[in-house]
Amino acid sequence: MQGVAPGGIDCDLHPALPGTAALMPYLDPYWREQITVRGIDGLDLASFPPKIPANGRADWRPQHGKPGADFERLRHDALDGFGLRAAICNPLYGVQAVYNRHFATALATAMNDWMVAEWLDRDPRLRASVVIAPQDPAAAAAEIERRAADPRFVQVLLLAMGEAPLGRQEYWPIYAAATRHRMPIGVHAGSTARHATTGNGWPSYYLEDYVAHAQAFQAQLLNLIHEGVFAKFPDLRVVLIESGFTWVPNFMWRANKTWRGVRAEVPWVDRPPADLIREHVRFTLQPADAPPDPADLARAIDQIGSDDVLLFSTDYPHWQFDGTDAYPAGFPAALRQRVAVDNPLATYPRLRETLA
Repeated sequence: MQGVAPGGIDCDLHPALPGTAALMPYLDPYWREQITVRGIDGLDLASFPPKIPANGRADWRPQHGKPGADFERLRHDALDGFGLRAAICNPLYGVQAVYNRHFATALATAMNDWMVAEWLDRDPRLRASVVIAPQDPAAAAAEIERRAADPRFVQVLLLAMGEAPLGRQEYWPIYAAATRHRMPIGVHAGSTARHATTGNGWPSYYLEDYVAHAQAFQAQLLNLIHEGVFAKFPDLRVVLIESGFTWVPNFMWRANKTWRGVRAEVPWVDRPPADLIREHVRFTLQPADAPPDPADLARAIDQIGSDDVLLFSTDYPHWQFDGTDAYPAGFPAALRQRVAVDNPLATYPRLRETLA
């Protein structure tokens, strides 16, 4: 097994919520009654069908329940198994897909309370992203303010596909609150299923949907730049989670080329997009969309033009991972310490302070 650098930090760990019923103790009486009356206490808004292979590597699956739902198993397999100093939990549940913004906000608050009680309080190595409902940006900003008092919340979690491009000004209250409390915005692969996942409409198979996420990440990245998010919030960092990264060199080249021709349209973008990406954007390691020849991976990383942009992740317990090796084949040995330790500490100020 190819291990993590000493003191490694996992930037994408997935504790699984067993189902909506698990949130009942953390909801107020009104929403508990609504859930019961509507008969949705058995509802499961999980992002993956629990039984598909992608939802859990065979050796990481518990005997009963969802992969990632067993705390002791997660601690054994991920925290102890990789010798991690810390790990950031990104719980994926369908909060962002709920049409009722009030219910979505209540679920997000309950998710964060559940995360504190069921996970963060049980192991000092765990940190978490703040789950928010972007359907109501003002309420989402208030949830960030509420969680800022707990230093174990180090990031704000959004999905790559939602109602609108993430650079739109209606989302700026979220970025203002995140910046104020020095939390990066984590944009994770996922969709609210409001719009087709491709520019040609809805695909027929999960495989197409999954691959199309790379295009969604690229579209969001362009929009964040050109709507002026980084001009408005110069201290903001955005982490693209499960986006892949070998597409980044070609994307930066094309973004720069087009910007030179039509930049009069966006005068607030006063530097080439590639420079803004290197300064403001980070990418998690897994799943690594590495070339077939391991020798080509180092070349792709070098073409990004920065050693600062990659963050170590395992994506535990999902099976988009390179066997038992912590790094994909061909990953430069000289970057392992930087990607596993130095870059996460530089990206997450609140994590750095609690580990100091």
